[in-house]
Amino acid sequence: MKSPVTHAASGRIFNFSAGPGCLPEEVLRQAQHDIWDIDNSGIGIMEHSHRGKVFDKVLAEAEENCRKIGNIPANYKVLFLTGGATSQNFMIPANLLPDDGVAAYLTTGYWAEKTWEESKVYSSRCYEAWDGRPCGHDHCPSDAEIKYGAKPVYVHMCSNNTIYGTQWRNPDGTFRYPKVPDGVPLICDMSSDMYSRPIDVTKFGLIYGGAQKNVGIAGTTFCIIRDDLLKPVRKLPLMLKYETHAKDGSRHNTPPAFAIYVSGLVFKWILAQGGLTRLHRHNEDKAKIIYDVLDSSKFYRGHARPDSRSSMNITFRTPSEQLDELFVKEALKHGMDQLKGHRSTGGMRASVYNAFPVAGCKALADFMREFERTHG
Repeated sequence: MKSPVTHAASGRIFNFSAGPGCLPEEVLRQAQHDIWDIDNSGIGIMEHSHRGKVFDKVLAEAEENCRKIGNIPANYKVLFLTGGATSQNFMIPANLLPDDGVAAYLTTGYWAEKTWEESKVYSSRCYEAWDGRPCGHDHCPSDAEIKYGAKPVYVHMCSNNTIYGTQWRNPDGTFRYPKVPDGVPLICDMSSDMYSRPIDVTKFGLIYGGAQKNVGIAGTTFCIIRDDLLKPVRKLPLMLKYETHAKDGSRHNTPPAFAIYVSGLVFKWILAQGGLTRLHRHNEDKAKIIYDVLDSSKFYRGHARPDSRSSMNITFRTPSEQLDELFVKEALKHGMDQLKGHRSTGGMRASVYNAFPVAGCKALADFMREFERTHG
């Protein structure tokens, strides 16, 4: 197969992958150096002891900058765990949901469905306060659509639905927080839009997600948890307790040191961009370049309802599956990869996370117009 076109600025193609996503070039360059020798120690980051002074500094700076970006209060712990966001699907009810307790789930997409299914391991009384399956997960519910039954121990949501391209958002793209019963902690999977826009951490009891989309690489899972939720409701193995990881500063055993290190670099990069308010505006402007093509086209069909469209994952189709396949193949020839939609939905998905360049959005928009012209 002919090699795809590369782009002059970096010599790399545009990576629209939904995860692991693209990283800032500055982060990649620094990591290249530090793999060989970090802080003039004569040893690379992947070889240092997780109890040594070099990694002490890496971990401390990662947590400090994570807190600074999100304005995280002192009564929340920042943890770097393993097992991916998928492991949180069982770890959350294991720690927080009593036997035969009640939790409410806002099922807005594929991964939210998986989270809901895991709750049944611990209780048969959990319920979906909203189910997005009947509408094909094309939007996130309004408060009027959410129906709570028995008062839950917690409410679980997913802020951005990677596969369907929907996001909890106000008209300006800021975070829209769903209503929850008084005194009930809101738990949020933020895997695919963490630190892409400002958030009020105090609205949540627990925030978690895989780092590999906006805040690092595969291998570590961030968890921001309020102190009163640390103690488990049942007897658990040490490694399954949030309490254990909080007490031991994410180092009860050897942590995913390199993945934490990369997250630390990304946090520094976010601060260098001017923080979340500026990054949010930048992300909205990037997504608009592609959504403008969809809005002006009779050829393409977007999946997400306009009031729930994600600024991170843009999902769309052509008039046929055959054209979808051709679109993906031709896009690769033009230096744009990973545009094929998830196996459960088909079509195309353009993931334009924090580090994705504006030039890539413009390249895709131009390609979409030309593809429509020649195949419409």
